[in-house]
Amino acid sequence: MMRSLRLLIVLFLFAFTNRSVACQCPSTLLSLEECEKYEIIFAGKVEAVKLCENKYGEVEFTVLELYKGSIKERFTILYDCKDPCAQPFRVGEEWIIYTRFKQVTNGVMEWCSRSRKYFAIAKQDFYTENLGNDYDTEIGFLREKLGEHRPVSAKKQEPTHRNEKPSLTQTIIILIVSMSCMILFYWLFGKYFKRF
Repeated sequence: MMRSLRLLIVLFLFAFTNRSVACQCPSTLLSLEECEKYEIIFAGKVEAVKLCENKYGEVEFTVLELYKGSIKERFTILYDCKDPCAQPFRVGEEWIIYTRFKQVTNGVMEWCSRSRKYFAIAKQDFYTENLGNDYDTEIGFLREKLGEHRPVSAKKQEPTHRNEKPSLTQTIIILIVSMSCMILFYWLFGKYFKRF
């Protein structure tokens, strides 16, 4: 009995420690070489979060500052919900995102990238320990070394009225103009082509 209890405790501790160290991302230094690994780098605010369906969840960001890449002011990031390093996203949070394109209109969250969340209380920012610098230092580096770029502005598309049925007044005007044109055509044809 005592032996099985010890075995159970050992197995429990083993399972617990495996879960706690399941996310092990390599440390990276903030440098231009590190920035070269990514297609898109921006600071953004979370506007909407769509929870996981199948394998991926979606986060829609408003791009506050764009440092690298060509994206619209509203940009969607897909994230793997089953990744052991996954962090929850909440509306209103600010993030620095390092990513690559998943499709033409969105990116994919790489949890072991330099992507990080902003913390109002510096002591809570666990990214500072892992990445070697705080959020403000990272923003300053990106502004200085990569510069700020403008997101691609989404052109407003004016609504088209091609398939709209004309009103009764428009229909009457179209009929009167059409009849007038036909009468004018017959009159001109009769006047100038009688000889043939």
